[in-house]
Amino acid sequence: LKRAAQLAPAPCRWNSGLPVNIGVLFVPQQEAWVVERMGKFHRILEPGLNFLIPLLDRIRYVQSLKEIVINVPEQSAVTLDNVTLQIDGVLYLRVMDPYKASYGVEDPEYAVTQLAQTTMRSELGKLSLDRVFRERESLNASIVDAINQASDCWGIRCLRYEIKDIHVPPRVKESMQMQVEAERRKRATVLESEGTRESAINVAEGQKQAQILASEAEKAEQINKAAGREANAMLVKARAKAEAIQLLAAALSQQHGNAAASLSVAEQYVNAFSKIAKDSNTVLLPANTGDVTNMVAQALGIYTTLTKPQAVKTQEEMPSAHENSQPPAAEVLKAEQGSSS
Repeated sequence: LKRAAQLAPAPCRWNSGLPVNIGVLFVPQQEAWVVERMGKFHRILEPGLNFLIPLLDRIRYVQSLKEIVINVPEQSAVTLDNVTLQIDGVLYLRVMDPYKASYGVEDPEYAVTQLAQTTMRSELGKLSLDRVFRERESLNASIVDAINQASDCWGIRCLRYEIKDIHVPPRVKESMQMQVEAERRKRATVLESEGTRESAINVAEGQKQAQILASEAEKAEQINKAAGREANAMLVKARAKAEAIQLLAAALSQQHGNAAASLSVAEQYVNAFSKIAKDSNTVLLPANTGDVTNMVAQALGIYTTLTKPQAVKTQEEMPSAHENSQPPAAEVLKAEQGSSS
């Protein structure tokens, strides 16, 4: 039945009855009437008022100059990868030369329809199934070019060709659906992995920026501390140490200052020996460790040597009675040892 439908001629676009020559004729717009005189082509009547000779002139063909739409029946075609398709389309034509359309071919519409079907089958045979769906525009353009090359001598021009439906076998359709689903799952997986990667990159960038900001804040804090509190603390310590030195110098210049210095040196000596064994397992002791008096005398000798120039100046300034009032350092040391005993 399909084969018979494909081979059946297309419906005729001409009127069922041709106009009768009564001498005076009115031709409608967008129509061309082909007139024969005594069986031979005479002329083509233009739209409007026309005069003919009855009995001698006869209207043989009526051609419509409007755009004609022809439905191309469904047909089978095999693609390059051996897939059978059922495909149909729509053909848009226009008569460009009424003379060629009347005498060049018996049935122009049927001829163009068959040419469109054969061209469609040949063009589909050059493409695979996937390319058929992607290149429908190029396929339509190829069919139009092939029809125009063949229909030039028929006085007909194909304006465009459009594929309406493409029917795929059920199994091939299922395979295509599975392929589409697999492709979509692949794209979803790829997008999910890219999202995970972007998230990890953003988290890493955030942590990096946080660490950089934290280190810069810590650096600024240390700079501020060094420039602020620590500097002030150093100044306060330096001032306190200077004041302590001044007070110590004033105390040593008073009466019995050497005795007080000797007592301080002796206490520091005893405290130093009590802490030696705590800092290290190896202890180096002098030969006369037990002779505290000798060690104190050596320390006072060093102190006396350092303060000797100042003592000379003070002796010149101070009266001699004040010099005799200070007891010797040896006597003060012996007095302290007696009191301690």
